[in-house]
Amino acid sequence: MSETPVVLDVDAGVATLTLNRPDARNPLTTELSAALRDHLDDLTERDDVRCVVLRGAGPAFSAGGDIKAMRERLDGDGSLDDAVHRLERTTNETIASLVTCPYPTVALVDGPAVGAGANLAIACDVQLGSESASVGFVFRQVGLSVDAGTSYLLPRIVGENVAKELVYTGEILDADRALDLGLLNHVYPDDDFEDEAAAFVERVADGPTVAFRHAKRLIREGLDKSLQSAMTDEATAQGLVFETDDHREGVEAFLEQRDPDFDGR
Repeated sequence: MSETPVVLDVDAGVATLTLNRPDARNPLTTELSAALRDHLDDLTERDDVRCVVLRGAGPAFSAGGDIKAMRERLDGDGSLDDAVHRLERTTNETIASLVTCPYPTVALVDGPAVGAGANLAIACDVQLGSESASVGFVFRQVGLSVDAGTSYLLPRIVGENVAKELVYTGEILDADRALDLGLLNHVYPDDDFEDEAAAFVERVADGPTVAFRHAKRLIREGLDKSLQSAMTDEATAQGLVFETDDHREGVEAFLEQRDPDFDGR
């Protein structure tokens, strides 16, 4: 086992979180889940981060749930309530931390992302895939219902009918099919994946950070609001963003016919 389940690297405003159990295809173990959640919590306190990237070490993004732990639970004496509470304290809290992360989040899916691993990917704001990427909600293969936010996240991307189909069949989608359904925003050739993904992430990280923080929250909440409520909340957020250095820079750059140089403030 790797000593560090999740590796954090921060460079030029981009915080890259790498799931670091390549020997086991980066399963969402209790240790890995806790490490990822702790890093996400710590990042909210930093002033040198403008975008978060999530990726997997080795040939997979994430193989999903910890099958060994499932076997141990079946063979052990622990209560059902203990198992449910453990799920809530680990995977569920980690997914929630990822969804509510105040920075733009980008999943780099280079290889399989299945089960809870697929949810890690779609909990991010944007999903970039290589031609080798695959995505599947394969809970049925181990006789389980959905968890890790599937019922919330998946229908919002693919719609209710397709979400049911993907769960009922457990189909593992190749990169092109995942792209068609909106589970991947872009698919790049394997040889170009790193460069293309880096260029995309750089563009996001160079954006107006405070404005993005409000936009992310507003978009996430928008499906649960009336049109009038959504527009009222947007106006309130704009009032806050009007005071930022990035807004002033954006206006001045537009008038001077140059690209803005946002500093995230």
